[in-house]
Amino acid sequence: MGVKTRLAIGLSTLALLVLAVGLVSLSLGPVDIPVSHVAWIALSAVGFDVPEFGRTEQLVIDQIRLPRIIVGAAVGMALGVAGATMQGLFRNPMADPGIIGVSAGGALGAVIAIAAGLAGLFFLALPMFAFVGAMGAALLVYGIAVVGGHFSMATLLLAGVAVNAFLGAIVSAIIIVLPDNEALREILFWLAGGLDSRSWEHVRIAGPLILGSVAVLLLLARDLNLLMLGDDEARSMGVRVGATRVTMLLAASLATGAAVAVSGTIAFVGLVVPHTLRLILGPDNRVLIPMSALGGAVFVILADTVARTVIQPAEFRVGILTAFVGAPFFILLLIKNKRQVYSL
Repeated sequence: MGVKTRLAIGLSTLALLVLAVGLVSLSLGPVDIPVSHVAWIALSAVGFDVPEFGRTEQLVIDQIRLPRIIVGAAVGMALGVAGATMQGLFRNPMADPGIIGVSAGGALGAVIAIAAGLAGLFFLALPMFAFVGAMGAALLVYGIAVVGGHFSMATLLLAGVAVNAFLGAIVSAIIIVLPDNEALREILFWLAGGLDSRSWEHVRIAGPLILGSVAVLLLLARDLNLLMLGDDEARSMGVRVGATRVTMLLAASLATGAAVAVSGTIAFVGLVVPHTLRLILGPDNRVLIPMSALGGAVFVILADTVARTVIQPAEFRVGILTAFVGAPFFILLLIKNKRQVYSL
């Protein structure tokens, strides 16, 4: 089966799954809304009149659930694509989007904003601090890797490990010395990852960055295939190795940073989704990257749906749930596919 055929079948299947999961997610919550009503409300968005039964429900969907689901889909898309990209760039199926410090930097930025009382000053303070921290960490790791004029992915990986540990230590120190219990609770909630209280403002903040970054990575999927063969082979095929690698690292970091800024730390999505799809579909990034985008969206929407319905009226944290589900599933996957994993 050719690449285009596999891609068409896979994308069609996952796109339908995203739509189905999204409709079910819109219907579930403290106020249950029948799927048929959800469909009517969706039709109203394109100009159809909504029956009277849907007026109140329309407010619930338009102002609470729909932006939350769109943010969740965007976050899953960003983490899935960034994970697939990092695994390809590092030629390591165990790599994830946080490998170069983006998640740790975002966590530090958010913790500083909350601990200093800045998060309550204006609506965008927390995501802005988280995004600046995420990108600052990524630039720091890259700067360390290029010191001395020689850059290698191995150096970048080691710099990422060191910066992750250092930033994690700072976050832990702030949590230990913080006297404000309310701020401490807010920090722990943010670090656990979640999509509660997400609005259209969050969509406008993260959406363009994530979509733009994903588009760049989709366009460079063929070049990533060539980079996985080795730098010399890629150069012989016309790839500008240095520029392409930096562009992909920057795009993956931007996508991850935007995701972390609006959702906190949601674990395992960027590791489990692309790794699972790679085992099923193979390592061709022209297929893997777009499939990881949709697969990540499905995973996060499902996790969020369970998180807000399993202990109603309270909510579970999405990041905890993805780790609960993702870690055992990933272990089983590794045990079942040992030979294939080693061949990657």
